[in-house]
Amino acid sequence: MSDTDEHRAPFVANAQPHPWRRYVAIGDSFTEGIGDPIEGTSDHRGWADRVAEVLARSVDDFAYANLAVRGKLIGQIVADQVEPALALQPDLITFSAGGNDVIRPGADPDAVAQLFEDAVVRLSSGGATVVVFTGIDTNFTPVFRGIRGRVAIYNENIRAIAERYDCIVADQWALKEVQDMRFFDDDRLHYNALGHHEVARMVLRALNVPNDLQPMQPDPLPGRTWREARAVDLVWAREYLVPWVLRRVRHQSSGDQITAKRPEALPFTTPTPGKDASDSRGDNV
Repeated sequence: MSDTDEHRAPFVANAQPHPWRRYVAIGDSFTEGIGDPIEGTSDHRGWADRVAEVLARSVDDFAYANLAVRGKLIGQIVADQVEPALALQPDLITFSAGGNDVIRPGADPDAVAQLFEDAVVRLSSGGATVVVFTGIDTNFTPVFRGIRGRVAIYNENIRAIAERYDCIVADQWALKEVQDMRFFDDDRLHYNALGHHEVARMVLRALNVPNDLQPMQPDPLPGRTWREARAVDLVWAREYLVPWVLRRVRHQSSGDQITAKRPEALPFTTPTPGKDASDSRGDNV
């Protein structure tokens, strides 16, 4: 210990901008980064990668794992990801789950909350900082406006759980910037690069981590006639809605046969477009 360290008062702020060295993200397509593809690869970037990139800039020994898999329900996330996440010994965990449950007809947000709380108890048992997410306010989109009440109940449950277990809340409901279809992919369900960027900025604010990420301005909405708008709706229904319904009928998931994109805690480097993502993930830590 240096002389300077010997005489530091307990209230002196940490010299580093954040205290975390090992970050693990768990969840579904939202956390996997679907809608934000890395050009020239089959991988996706997403808000969690963007957060990890900022956190990695500040410390030399930072490592990041992302266990999220698209299409997973909360029971599957809890069963398949919680224990592997804890085995990586993280000091920061982001946990987003239940969205795929809540959008299903007849979903019970209170039942989702019970599974969520059980997972939070386990995730917080090792002393890691746990970040949880509210759902987005769906009032702006006709596709999901009808489930707004269920999302609001889900959110109140999430906030109550966060209060009980001292979690940080990343509040999508209050993130008005993304309540605009220009922040969403063509499937109208997943964020695009603009949306993931804004969520990353929101998460970093919740963590109180200084960063230089600036708001990204979407292109103006194209002018369309009524006929053109209906044609776009029909294309969306054929390419996205019908396959989603068929998967529900067949008890299939978009995540079947998909594995986590970063199952190990690795140093993080920004992926280069057109370069195989495995070349940019660093060595195992």
